[in-house]
Amino acid sequence: MAYADQEMTGNKVTAFIIVALIHIALGFALWAAFNYDKIAQAVKRVTTVDIKEEKKEEPPPPPKKDAAPPPPVAPPVQINVSVTPPQIVTVSTPPPPAPVVPIIAPPAPVVAPPPRVQPKGAVPKGNPGLWATSNDYPARALREEREGTSGFRVTVGPDGRVSDCQVTSSSGSPDLDEAACANIRRRARFNPATDGEGQPTTGSYANRVRWVIPKD
Repeated sequence: MAYADQEMTGNKVTAFIIVALIHIALGFALWAAFNYDKIAQAVKRVTTVDIKEEKKEEPPPPPKKDAAPPPPVAPPVQINVSVTPPQIVTVSTPPPPAPVVPIIAPPAPVVAPPPRVQPKGAVPKGNPGLWATSNDYPARALREEREGTSGFRVTVGPDGRVSDCQVTSSSGSPDLDEAACANIRRRARFNPATDGEGQPTTGSYANRVRWVIPKD
């Protein structure tokens, strides 16, 4: 019985509290209905926020620059439009002149100074007719009775002796020509040629040998 009594007492308390809350809510609703305007104004005052816009200080404007002078304007070019076409004149251009080729004169010949002594040629010593005689006649040419004249030129050294002999004109018989040069080399003697200083030098000498069969 005691547990049942306690449960009954708790239910009553809960019911009492609920009834009290209902009465309080009804009373507040009635009060709010009669004071609606005041509550609205109070809410408005609470919810209204006075927001003041911060004024931004604008920087001072930059100093005005002097206006640049206007660019110079060239006056319009007057173009003279000619209705008549220009006259075409044909000018013949002459060909360019030929390049001038300089004429270079040949160098002047070098004139050697005159010699101190007049040069001289080689001079035979003795009689040239004795260099080749009838006694030197080749035997075969003598038997065949061949005659002729052998022209020759000899080279004479500084010692006056013949260093070379050449046949300049043939007698027509090679053995007669060979006999002429052979005897001249062996017998001919010369006073040697001299140069401009009077010194012996190489010279030359030319002559002929006439081959004639001797008469008994």
